[in-house]
Amino acid sequence: MKLFRPLALALLGAALATGASAQKKWETVKIATEGAYAPWNFSTPQGKLDGFEPELAMELCRRMNVKCEVVAQDWDGIIPALQAGKYDAIMAGMNITPKREEVIQFSRTYAAGPHGWGAMKDSPLAKLAGEGQVLSLDKEADAAKKMIESWKPVLKGKTIGVQGSTTNSAFLEKYLKGVIEIREYKTTEQHDLDLAAGRIDGIFAAHSSLAATMEKPEFKDMKIVGAGMGGEVLGVGVAVGLRKADAELKKLFDDAINGAIKDGTIEKLTAKWFKIKMIPQA
Repeated sequence: MKLFRPLALALLGAALATGASAQKKWETVKIATEGAYAPWNFSTPQGKLDGFEPELAMELCRRMNVKCEVVAQDWDGIIPALQAGKYDAIMAGMNITPKREEVIQFSRTYAAGPHGWGAMKDSPLAKLAGEGQVLSLDKEADAAKKMIESWKPVLKGKTIGVQGSTTNSAFLEKYLKGVIEIREYKTTEQHDLDLAAGRIDGIFAAHSSLAATMEKPEFKDMKIVGAGMGGEVLGVGVAVGLRKADAELKKLFDDAINGAIKDGTIEKLTAKWFKIKMIPQA
């Protein structure tokens, strides 16, 4: 549920990568994840990468019959480092968006879910309309935009935390700039802590991330409020990010993901890690 950072650097990396062979025989694949976006991916106290994506990555690599290595990479610069050859793929809660598709290609989606608001139960944001609904900015544009307009009187003047340079921050910039104070953070964990401490009024993030946060004892008084949103600037689903030159690797991932959806593996993993339905429709 993230927007890449330096577009110029990514474009430069794309130019450097144009010589890669589309017919490469893949025997090992290095996959980058953020390691700070639970339950999608996180680092344990022992320093091990864990979560939905590290577990899914190992399963996909088994199906692709390749040796797999999952490495941590800060979200800041994750696409330029892919283009520079630091690793071969990205599995880091990254939604497919047109802007990202200008510089990289994606596998088919392996998970999808709404984005929305997190706030404390006694917050004015608890009055945001649409709780329990999910609207698409693509398929239900008029209804989604009407819902956003209904939020503005409640949100006016509030300070909202969001992870910087993500699809979530893009949504706030496009639809609520000037209504709210947007406070950007390097990781979702940082804005969660500020919400608990009362330094911000609410957060905007993926519902999957919000649900994981609410499982922590210190967030027992937090809830998901307002309608969930998807589509347009928020993307159409999460997929593997790949260099455009690596056509064979894309096919390997596509086939592995399709198989994992068909036999129920991804359904089981999303149930384990998210406790909500995250299975992509296409």
